[in-house]
Amino acid sequence: MSRVYNFSAGPAVLPEAVLKQAQAEMLEWHDSGMSVMEMSHRDKYFMSIAEQAEADLREIMAIPSNYKVLFLQGGASMQFAMLPLNLLATNKKADYIQTGQWSEKAIAEAKRYGTVNVIASTKDSKYTTVPAQASLPTSTDAAYLHYTPNETIVGVEFPYIPQTNVPLIADMSSTILSRPVDVSRFGVIYAGAQKNIGPAGLTLVIIREDLIGKAMDSTPVMLDYKTHATDGSMYNTPPTYGWYFAGLVFKWIKNLGGLKGMEAINRRKAEKLYAAIDGSSLYTNPVEKSCRSWMNVPFILANAELDKAFLAGAEKAGLTTLKGHRSVGGMRASIYNAMPEAGIDALIAYMKEFEKKNG
Repeated sequence: MSRVYNFSAGPAVLPEAVLKQAQAEMLEWHDSGMSVMEMSHRDKYFMSIAEQAEADLREIMAIPSNYKVLFLQGGASMQFAMLPLNLLATNKKADYIQTGQWSEKAIAEAKRYGTVNVIASTKDSKYTTVPAQASLPTSTDAAYLHYTPNETIVGVEFPYIPQTNVPLIADMSSTILSRPVDVSRFGVIYAGAQKNIGPAGLTLVIIREDLIGKAMDSTPVMLDYKTHATDGSMYNTPPTYGWYFAGLVFKWIKNLGGLKGMEAINRRKAEKLYAAIDGSSLYTNPVEKSCRSWMNVPFILANAELDKAFLAGAEKAGLTTLKGHRSVGGMRASIYNAMPEAGIDALIAYMKEFEKKNG
């Protein structure tokens, strides 16, 4: 069977060129005589892989020298606890923006460690929009402001970076590496790998150095950013294969023109798909146009009784994992970096064919 177009929200599609390179290097990486999965994380071979991966990431994201890059485990959900444990030791107040289920989870976890002030919420709109910058209160007494630039479930995305007088924290799990971003605007950027970076199991944290070393006394050693910053993310055995694979993805992005190149590709893919939805009488997207996600595109059929037939036909056409989240219904196409433009074209063609038969 040939490879399908996988529209999963995560773990998600990976670049085919990277998969082929990993396949070619599976039994032996370069002249090491072993697979990357078999290497000691302190071996010279893996150390060279790790160092090159970080160097390439720093280059493509233009990460300033006063930021540490950590390759961790635990997923983005672990960061929901690590952030307050590390940043609320002296100032127990934190500001959060609530725009979907992932920010809801981050808020619930932070409440275990301090006072959470939800400065804006779009729950009343069923998370189909984001608050305007002008409506956001500017806090001067919070330890940090946390937001989720892109919410994968509803497919809503901030078209701007919030202005704030306190360190800005972003869960970029679903948008990292999709376009250029000014890292210096943030105190912490974190992201689970399984959407735009590599296989599940790796978590990336980019943290400004002045925010390290301030953890609560009760913080477990493994949840202290200082532990990992001091030991180069090797206090214990890191997710070595995920780290290696991420390094291959970073090089793949460089070869496509870096983040400016990715931005052009991703913008084109999203615009195509939204145009097909907006030009249809069968499909609709519930999100306000100004804040539609580039990465996660939900769409609802005018007749929900057609959902099963749509999904079954899509599977036969090699278009998989299109079922929408249970809280939203309908369909959702996640079109991360590695989704080729040909996959978007194939989906649009199928949607048009299905509408002709059922519209």
